[in-house]
Amino acid sequence: MSHANTAEDFAPDTAALAAVILGVTAFAVAQGLTYPLISLVLEHRDVTASLIGFNAGCFAAGLAAATFAIGWLSRRVRGDRLIVAGLIGCALSLATFATFDIFWVWCVARFFLGIFVSVIFMLSEAWLNTACPDRLRGRVSGLYGAGICSGFAAGPLAIPIFGTEEGFAFAFLAIYVACVALLTVILSRRARTLPQQAVSGALFKFIKSAPVLTCMVVAFAFADIAAVSAMPVYFIRLGYSQAFAAISVTILALPTALAQPIVGWFLDHTSRSGVSICSGLLAGLSFIAIPFLESQAAILVAFGVLGAASFSLYTCALTILGERYTGDMLVAGSAAFALAYAAGSAAGSTAVGAVMDTYSLSAGPVMAGSVVLALTTVLMVVFSRQRRLSE
Repeated sequence: MSHANTAEDFAPDTAALAAVILGVTAFAVAQGLTYPLISLVLEHRDVTASLIGFNAGCFAAGLAAATFAIGWLSRRVRGDRLIVAGLIGCALSLATFATFDIFWVWCVARFFLGIFVSVIFMLSEAWLNTACPDRLRGRVSGLYGAGICSGFAAGPLAIPIFGTEEGFAFAFLAIYVACVALLTVILSRRARTLPQQAVSGALFKFIKSAPVLTCMVVAFAFADIAAVSAMPVYFIRLGYSQAFAAISVTILALPTALAQPIVGWFLDHTSRSGVSICSGLLAGLSFIAIPFLESQAAILVAFGVLGAASFSLYTCALTILGERYTGDMLVAGSAAFALAYAAGSAAGSTAVGAVMDTYSLSAGPVMAGSVVLALTTVLMVVFSRQRRLSE
């Protein structure tokens, strides 16, 4: 078992990196569309914010369930084939949304969508760090993050084009993801590397050895899912149009995509812990500022800063993961990230929705920002302690 990474240098596996970024972009398009679209459709059907949050929580439950099966799966099926299977599963889940209108069927479909997305997420992260030398890790992680954010930005654009009824947006996306699965098969045949296998018990061993990285992903997931799931409902209830609610998610993701390569450069040339702390502070403060803004333009600017800053936490965690771990621990770390993402996203979607139902609309983003700031404070304490021990 490999734990600490070395400074070994090698040429990046470009075919593998292309397959990884293409696959994870497809997952992001699916998530970028389904989170606001499902929220808007259910809101239109007069479903409560709490049940909308529960539906989003089903996705998070699927993410978590897959983390406990990834070790068993990766030892029996080659990693690149599992990624393709995950993409096909995503396409079938999206087709279910297009076919049925029953709330509980959507909950089941969203649970399985979470499972398939989690498989793509975990193996893609592990493959990326295997195929990339440390000298380029921050910048490649930034490109990987940009691919995810571009997908998030592109997904909601289908809402004004296809509308929120009749299931056309879901059907279109199912076809798109199936095409990406085919392209991933072609690219994986040219790759020199494969995702590593995970060993039994490695997941919890990683969480115990790297709690700060796990905390970073929890903070990112909480902020990210609260923004893309609860905030469209927040805007609709304040009287904004469905188009504005959908475009806000695109604005959340577009500056994020542009910012991640820049964040990657800073990660390769400055303090990785410092970049992490600054990202958390910006994300939390942006959330808290939203209820106090009246101009639509100002709200969208705050949303853009929020998206770029919160996703930077994930880019930082992914870069530090590849810096410190190799081999089977990369898959374990990716599984831990998926589990942390599931926990953070479930909390973000359900807690913010419940707070808005119980107290007030403004309490939702204020609470979300406060949680992110609290988690960032934990990061500051841990990084400071690590720095003192290393001196």
